[in-house]
Amino acid sequence: MEKKVKAIIQVIIMFVTLLTVGAIASQASAADNSLQKVKQRGELIMVTSPDYPPYEFQVNKGGKSRIVGMDIDVAKKVAKDLGVKLVIKSMNFDSLLVAIQTGKADMAIGGINPTNERRQSVDFSDIYYSGGQSFLINAKDVNKFKSVKNLRGAKIGAQTGTLQYGLAKKRIPGATVKGMDKSTDLVLALKTNKIDALGIEKPSAEAYVKNDPTLKMIPSGYHLNKNDVGAAIAFKKGSNSLVNAVNKSIVQIKKQHLTDKYLASAGKYMKVNTVNTSMFHYWTYFAKGVEYTILISLVATFFGVLIGVILALMRFSKQKLFRGLAISYTEFIRGTPLMVQVMFVYFGIGVVINIPALISGMIAVSLNSGAYVAEIIRGGINSVEKGQTEAAESLGLTKGDMMRYVILPQAFKNIWPALGNEFISLIKESSIVSIIGVTDLIYQLNIVRADTYRGVMPIFVAMVLYFLMTFLLTRLLNYYEGKMKHAG
Repeated sequence: MEKKVKAIIQVIIMFVTLLTVGAIASQASAADNSLQKVKQRGELIMVTSPDYPPYEFQVNKGGKSRIVGMDIDVAKKVAKDLGVKLVIKSMNFDSLLVAIQTGKADMAIGGINPTNERRQSVDFSDIYYSGGQSFLINAKDVNKFKSVKNLRGAKIGAQTGTLQYGLAKKRIPGATVKGMDKSTDLVLALKTNKIDALGIEKPSAEAYVKNDPTLKMIPSGYHLNKNDVGAAIAFKKGSNSLVNAVNKSIVQIKKQHLTDKYLASAGKYMKVNTVNTSMFHYWTYFAKGVEYTILISLVATFFGVLIGVILALMRFSKQKLFRGLAISYTEFIRGTPLMVQVMFVYFGIGVVINIPALISGMIAVSLNSGAYVAEIIRGGINSVEKGQTEAAESLGLTKGDMMRYVILPQAFKNIWPALGNEFISLIKESSIVSIIGVTDLIYQLNIVRADTYRGVMPIFVAMVLYFLMTFLLTRLLNYYEGKMKHAG
């Protein structure tokens, strides 16, 4: 039986892999109509990670939030020249290139350096801005780290997968390089002395220094070719017509020195954010995060239970095929991380069917929850005494009625605490959907941190909100558990 299950799992994995690879390959081999598609649609879809001021960040003005920054102005210029509307999608920085590879967007912008490694996966426009490299240090260490030479053997932080990470590895002897996904996390690590310095683009370093007196900036000392290490716009491989059209806009941007104008505009917006950095001022951000977190959890709970019941019943089926499929699904889902599942549903299946980020997150969390709920329900069914089954049979009940009216009600009563724990876990685990740009509580938390330059307080607020949600749910579940015991 185990060999059959393993064989089924292998077939499923091979099928899914071939489906995804085949879809990507077919799209890659298609004729270049990238510019034509954008113009026919009338929209230029762009992905960015709005947590990297002054390149891209969110501004909170009059309780309303919008994405601004130098890169956003560059993208608006490009869209205007193409005669189309700019549509902005937000997601984590490390998902930007995947988004354009899988057709979720036409281009990605975000202070992206066109390294040789990245050029193997995507196409790049010409460099539109070269800001240079710097290091952020704590103000109290200004005499300790006067230049990059003093950083030898130090602990250096850099955003994972960026040029700064690679440069620190190669150019600073004896340094221990620590990578994180978000610059906000790295700044917090610096301020709490987890790292000695943070490798970062010069404009971003200047933005932090202007808005946080506890930080200082020192030059990187790197001697780099600006034409290779500046910021460029990324496109899907083979998008030559769109790249060429965008490059025409970049020529104008450089000729007219528009990036200086865009940076000045970004600076004004940053002042708006730092006028009031109280968490109450950003309550709408947290409220939206809570709303999406609860919505995802409720949907995942409903479909998770539905999927769990079906899988559990399949496990008790006399049909080997049904049992094999249920076992294969449960083992496969439980054996892979939820983050990978979320990314696969959004990017992998999204190659064939374009599923919105929120729906993708709900699907992935529901499918994941279903596998765990199935095992909980299976345990609950096994916990029902055999005498109950025999009594139902003696009354002439069919197997379907027996399961519906006798076994499942008792099973759910037995497993209610375990199901409650699964529901509570869903609220916390659903935070993983932030990696694909779903504006849940974790996503909003990171936006507030980037906008206010406050590292700890937004985290504390999110912790309190998560606690309140789980505490209230626990009380509700305990109430119904008490009623069940009383009824029994």
